[in-house]
Amino acid sequence: MNNLSRLQSIALAIVVTIIWSFSWVLIKFGLQDDIPPLTFAGLRYSIAALILVVFTLASQDRRQKLKQINPSNLLSLTLLGLFFYTATQGLVFLSLDYLPAATFSLLLNFTPVVVMIGGVLFLQEIPNRSQYLGLALFLLGTMIYFIPTPQTLAIGLLIGVATMFANAISSLLGRAINRRLEMDAFIVTVVSMGIGASLLLTVGLLLEGIPTISVQGWMIILWLASVHTALAFTLWNITLRVLSASESSIINNTMLVQTAVLAWLFLGEALSARQVLALIIASIGIVVFQLRKTSVRKSV
Repeated sequence: MNNLSRLQSIALAIVVTIIWSFSWVLIKFGLQDDIPPLTFAGLRYSIAALILVVFTLASQDRRQKLKQINPSNLLSLTLLGLFFYTATQGLVFLSLDYLPAATFSLLLNFTPVVVMIGGVLFLQEIPNRSQYLGLALFLLGTMIYFIPTPQTLAIGLLIGVATMFANAISSLLGRAINRRLEMDAFIVTVVSMGIGASLLLTVGLLLEGIPTISVQGWMIILWLASVHTALAFTLWNITLRVLSASESSIINNTMLVQTAVLAWLFLGEALSARQVLALIIASIGIVVFQLRKTSVRKSV
């Protein structure tokens, strides 16, 4: 699966975003069950990391690849773990505890703008004209869908903005690491997740204390850990070997459309005509963005 074509990588990335879109519904259920947000996130990713460690130790090939990680790669994986898991995922859970999902999604959907700028500056990945058009249509769709935005607490908005920037940095780091093809995607996931999740869980327990979690809460955590995290993040790292940072980010943001549909199906949140139009515009933008591959500037 490590040698996927670009079309296969796009398809696989879309499947992963569908899995992740269900996460939003489950996270909301878990938060309503009074699971503290940081501990909730820490448990999800720590359990997922343990699952991946078991699979790593059960394979001689993976154990060998794990031993071959050099100090430079370990530093890169540590940074990825801190930004992708400790910062981004912790802030996601915290944001959803303060903000309505719609408001938080609006903030998070500006990630492609930051990623595109970072991709140009640090990865030499230059979007073409059609991709700029696709991105503009996508952002127009998100604006139409979410504006007017409901009034929210200032602290929630600050956390949401911090989440957006952490998410953008994570996308750039993930692409930079996986593009080098020096490490197996599975090893990238297990090491970075293990480092980031352990710190996230430690912070959660220190700040929130040891929680009392119901049977339903544990079922949600275990399902999120195994399917939505251990499996989905491994598949996502595989797609990053082919797709650019901007492409991956825009696919990730199809969750805007998917989450709206899931909210309608499972939470009873009906869509207005304006919101349906906005989703159509955003979807067209996603398709246009994917029509041509981002070019990579060569060093002279």
